[in-house]
Amino acid sequence: MQPLYPKIKPNSETFLQLGEHRVYVEESGNPDGIPVIYLHGGPGGGSSPDHRRYFNPEKYRIIIFDQRGCGQSTPHASINNNSTWDLIDDIEEIREHFAISKWLVAGGSWGTTLAIAYGIKFPQRVSAFILRGIFLGTQAEVDWLYGANGAGAIYPDHYQDFIAPLGHEINDDIVSAFNKQLFDSNEIARIASAKAWTLWETKISALHIDKTELVSVEETHDAIAMACIENHYFANKCFFEDNYLLNNIDVISHIPAFIIHGRYDMVCQIKQAWLLAKQWQNAQLQIIPKAGHSGFEQGIIDAICRAADKMADFLLTK
Repeated sequence: MQPLYPKIKPNSETFLQLGEHRVYVEESGNPDGIPVIYLHGGPGGGSSPDHRRYFNPEKYRIIIFDQRGCGQSTPHASINNNSTWDLIDDIEEIREHFAISKWLVAGGSWGTTLAIAYGIKFPQRVSAFILRGIFLGTQAEVDWLYGANGAGAIYPDHYQDFIAPLGHEINDDIVSAFNKQLFDSNEIARIASAKAWTLWETKISALHIDKTELVSVEETHDAIAMACIENHYFANKCFFEDNYLLNNIDVISHIPAFIIHGRYDMVCQIKQAWLLAKQWQNAQLQIIPKAGHSGFEQGIIDAICRAADKMADFLLTK
């Protein structure tokens, strides 16, 4: 199994003022290397220093940023002017800031949604894709993740903890029920709902959950950003019509892509990765047999790092 590359520090860190949002952006690795941007999950999850470590720092110029309202970006947890299309425009602003003509676009979970949507709008700016844990932004996927008959049927114990803050507000539309509490003036109810929302996804994201990770997820600041922004996106159907990505995949199907998905992914069902790969003529799907959804399970790490190495060899010979 190939591990993450060694820890590195950013070469530069900056904040771009994009409308009312101040967006954190960093660059690491080889300044003359292959440009790659990594798109984190959520929406609202924030970036991790370990995202740099998927890529060989001698071969890649690694760009990472915190999407609007999360991580080090401010205003914290803001949903104002925070949509899929705003984030796509932010990615273009970042590309122009670094004077990059074309780059490898990589991402995990919601980051795959954003990567594909960005590619559909700006295909001429993408040299290749590496996508882990496919989420296509459809209502069926949201219903699976938050429904009692979806992932809730696989993890009924965790699901009861998840919906506990709703009390008598429980109904078939869990996203709307949480929306009322996450944006309520009652701060105690808001924090409890944010922690429950964030913990639910974390508890079902890997085959073996590290208890220290559960403690860190409960940190109020990050939990509020994750829960409020993610709920905002899902309440607005990710800001595009259902099945938008697959309906427009022909725009980018000529661009090479590695698609990586855990066999036992309970957050994002594997059938989405299968459907995507079937319609993407220049994509290779790798199913990781002993993995769930997390980007930091050993099998997933191995697959992403190897995909990045292969893609570097390919792009350097073009």
